[in-house]
Amino acid sequence: MKRLFILFAVFAAATVVSAQEQGAAQKAPEGKWSSVTTPALKFSESMFNNWSSTGTSQLDLNVTFFGNYKYTHPRYVWDNVADLGFGQAWQDLDNSAQGGRFESRRKSLDKIDLTSSISWKAYKDWGASFLANLKTQFTNGYEYAGAGDNEGKLVSSFMAPAYLTTALSFELKKTDWSVSLSFLTGKTTFVFNDDLIDSGYTYGVIQDDDFYNADGTLNAARTYNHAYFALGSYLKAQYLKKDILPSLDLYARLELFYDYKKSSHMAWDNIEDAVAAAAATGTAANPTETEYKLGADETWQDLADKSWLERRFFETDMDMEVKLDYRFSSHIAANFALNLKWDTDFSGMDKWGHLQVYQMLGLQVFFTWKK
Repeated sequence: MKRLFILFAVFAAATVVSAQEQGAAQKAPEGKWSSVTTPALKFSESMFNNWSSTGTSQLDLNVTFFGNYKYTHPRYVWDNVADLGFGQAWQDLDNSAQGGRFESRRKSLDKIDLTSSISWKAYKDWGASFLANLKTQFTNGYEYAGAGDNEGKLVSSFMAPAYLTTALSFELKKTDWSVSLSFLTGKTTFVFNDDLIDSGYTYGVIQDDDFYNADGTLNAARTYNHAYFALGSYLKAQYLKKDILPSLDLYARLELFYDYKKSSHMAWDNIEDAVAAAAATGTAANPTETEYKLGADETWQDLADKSWLERRFFETDMDMEVKLDYRFSSHIAANFALNLKWDTDFSGMDKWGHLQVYQMLGLQVFFTWKK
């Protein structure tokens, strides 16, 4: 009996130990961090002195930073991306480069793009994600009247505008590309610069009715609204392929956002009525309820003639980017970038209207740290 009791005790202890080991083995494995950090320096220079075909001496210096910091867990992925860039270009307008004088200084790059997203895998390649993205710039942006204008007109600055997008999305994620769609997205536009608001660069941040006097002048007792919250639908598609050709990488991104309140801000009926009244009286159309500002070479008649579908596309904000990087070595690369934006809340500069275009081609020295 005593031997049987001892045998039973040993068996029970072994069972407990085994159960503890199995329980420890069944615990969810911990996640792990991975990171890629890539700072880069882009430089170009040209000098003309007594050159028959002429030219403008110029120095161009851009600094960029890309960081991807990812926490991968069996149940979710937390992805953080910092995409930063700033550049200056100096021009010698009277070709006196031999004297070291550069009369003109212009900004050639200014970008702050921060993204944090959490993705959960639900079924095969399908899942859900929550994304928060902030876009703005480092310093003031100016519109210049010409080569001799070094002061310029202020059109943007740090956090003016700034766009904070938060979205809870359905996501289809493959190895090289992903598509996320959200019907419940918040996009907040910030303009923390009263001078910009006074000059009409509100970027869609709607001011109170008493901001202007009856004659259109600024009200001395005006108060400022610095933010506008939009609720709408959001689509984001990304493609990243390393070595699509030997040493050539491709990155493409498309973001679309539609504000559910955009039609009421446009006041299409008011535009149509103003155009009809102008045609009947032979005067210029003057819609009073729309928040929209005409772009260059654009008329109210052009807007009134748009179909229902054209108006929806017209109201949709777009941000599209394509990058190509060709690596000559582990530290030298040639790169091409094209960024197109469409936003009806930006009144545009000169002939560009509301379409914003940025294109860059150059060589860079870069370093990459991976963990």
